[in-house]
Amino acid sequence: QLQLVESGGGLVQPGGSLRLSCAASGFTLENYGMGWFRQAPGKEREGVSCISSSGMTTNYADSVKGRFTISRDNAKNTVYLQMNSLRLEDTAVYYCAADLVTTGCSLYRDFDYWGQGTQVTVSS
Repeated sequence: QLQLVESGGGLVQPGGSLRLSCAASGFTLENYGMGWFRQAPGKEREGVSCISSSGMTTNYADSVKGRFTISRDNAKNTVYLQMNSLRLEDTAVYYCAADLVTTGCSLYRDFDYWGQGTQVTVSS
């Protein structure tokens, strides 16, 4: 069964850090571009970051550039999102997703497989 499972969310103070993980089962991540998205209540889903299959190419939303870093460990079949200098507006459910059509990285594509999401809450 194809699955993406996010973990690492939680409650953090402004300025703090979290690292989200997305572990795949049932397929191998190595061949696919991966992305992180987020959605806050009442707001549209936002593409946060994506990474090509090789890890050589990454893209970030302007709102997270310089603060978030996407990475992947294909040997572990896992993608990560390191989130530093967290702000209140980063509060959202974060989802990872796999693009099974391309090895590249574009947040404007329709991703094919999605995890269940992990809640990130930034609050003092």
